[in-house]
Amino acid sequence: MKQYSRVCERVDLDAIFYNFQMMKANIKDGVQMIAVIKTDGYGHGAVQIARLLEPVDYIWGYAVATLDEAVALRKNEIKKPILVLGCIFPDQWEAMIENEVRMTTYTVEMAKGVSNLAVKMGKDAYIHIKLDTGMSRLGFQIHEDSVDAIEEISKMPGLKLEGMFTHFAKADETDKAYTDVQIGKYNYMRDELKKRGVTFPIYHCSNSAGIIDIKKANMDLVRAGISIYGLYPSEEVEKKNVPLRPAMELISHVSYVKTVPEGTPVSYGGTYVTEKETSLATIPVGYGDGYPRSLSNKGYVLIHGKKAPIRGRVCMDQFMVDVTDIPDVKFGDKVTLVGKDGDEFLPVETLSDLSGRFNYEFVCDLGKRIPREYIQNGQVIEQVDYFDV
Repeated sequence: MKQYSRVCERVDLDAIFYNFQMMKANIKDGVQMIAVIKTDGYGHGAVQIARLLEPVDYIWGYAVATLDEAVALRKNEIKKPILVLGCIFPDQWEAMIENEVRMTTYTVEMAKGVSNLAVKMGKDAYIHIKLDTGMSRLGFQIHEDSVDAIEEISKMPGLKLEGMFTHFAKADETDKAYTDVQIGKYNYMRDELKKRGVTFPIYHCSNSAGIIDIKKANMDLVRAGISIYGLYPSEEVEKKNVPLRPAMELISHVSYVKTVPEGTPVSYGGTYVTEKETSLATIPVGYGDGYPRSLSNKGYVLIHGKKAPIRGRVCMDQFMVDVTDIPDVKFGDKVTLVGKDGDEFLPVETLSDLSGRFNYEFVCDLGKRIPREYIQNGQVIEQVDYFDV
């Protein structure tokens, strides 16, 4: 196994499987799950997570944002259904049909184009109808014209209408009134379509917040996203309903230690000036790796189980921390950027709050300069180094 001293993201696959078990225990019997693994599994590794879940019977399949993400999974021998939640443009329809990728459909024109191509190719195109019940993003709006349009789509040759879904905008808030309105709109469309003989094998609405808080929205499938990775969609959901384990650690090592006198400016712009003789450790990670520049003079790391505050601006590839109160820090010492060290735990949420971001953004922004290690049963089972060519 290769040693990654500069920086390494360690992903605990056992934690991810545990999180699925906890979510499964909180939904109705018979409801299956979609693993949302877009943006490379929220920065955790889509292929590795899909491989972990392929044998699990209650995992229906996966959801991603782009066709490229779906095709990458197929190239890695992922066989279960894959739903693309975003737009698939006409130049990608042939690859979509060839790879049996499920398409989010929200206009008659889109459906007609896919129908014509599917017939020409002699294959079926699997589609999921998207309803806009309150996001104002993608989807058929909730009115009679949309019922007419979906009925028209249901009669088009070459199309397999596999599912109908919507997405909650405020399910992660304490007040569920808006979500109740969205559920009502969804049910209205489902009922109106049923009156016309248009039904779907799969109905799905719930995201991570819905899984945690709203059992009545379980439908046939639920879509687990941020909760897969041991992170909650907000501080307002009932965490006790679904206990989660963070799956990510981010580890670096000290690249230099020096002592500077009082009055020494630190990093670009000299935004921090030492108030006394200070020991500074340089950490070889920066915003070029996706570590937020907005943690400048705000964030901290863990060294020897103690907090070391960031001094000065985070650079593209490095930043400095104050180790004056941490004895015997030296070159090569372990630095925990995310995770546990001794009795201290530095979660993604803390860094997200300090940087003015939120947890989704933090993990998704971690870049490909950071190699990944995948841990199962306490052992590294795979390493992914995007520069190992």
